[in-house]
Amino acid sequence: MGLQDRGCMRCVQCASQKDKVLDSRSSKDGTTIRRRRECLQCGYRYTTYEQIERTELRVVKKDGTREALNREKLMSGLIKACEKRPVPMDRLDRAVEEILTDLHKDHTSEVPSANIGAKVMDKLHQIDPVAYVRYVSVYRQFNDVNEFIQEIQSLSRRAARDPQQRADDGRL
Repeated sequence: MGLQDRGCMRCVQCASQKDKVLDSRSSKDGTTIRRRRECLQCGYRYTTYEQIERTELRVVKKDGTREALNREKLMSGLIKACEKRPVPMDRLDRAVEEILTDLHKDHTSEVPSANIGAKVMDKLHQIDPVAYVRYVSVYRQFNDVNEFIQEIQSLSRRAARDPQQRADDGRL
């Protein structure tokens, strides 16, 4: 490792562009590299992440408007659904990467927002049943308690048919 002449990051403390990489580690799925750096000017240590740059996907919303697919917006939705649930942040980060990977495999330039919602629901169904119901209730705009009850009953039926999920989940 050592001094990096090119590709140095600007230190957030002193704005120097001279640093050295102390440690580099790949993520479990191999899509991200985490680098621990030290500024050679002031000694401040910080972490940077390097990710594969994908072609930009555009989201086609229900009203026909288009906007860039936003990773942070996707992560924010998962965080809200999993609020106060025993779901670690690294699991949510992995879920976002898996969703993005699937979307890039299935679509070259544009993806309907309904496809994104379906992928999020699938991931949340695997991760946490309460978070799944929370997300579905907002996504499908439930109007009354009966819709909640029907979705929970449907979730219970699916869990009963899928013993692997019960074994992985441990909560159903």
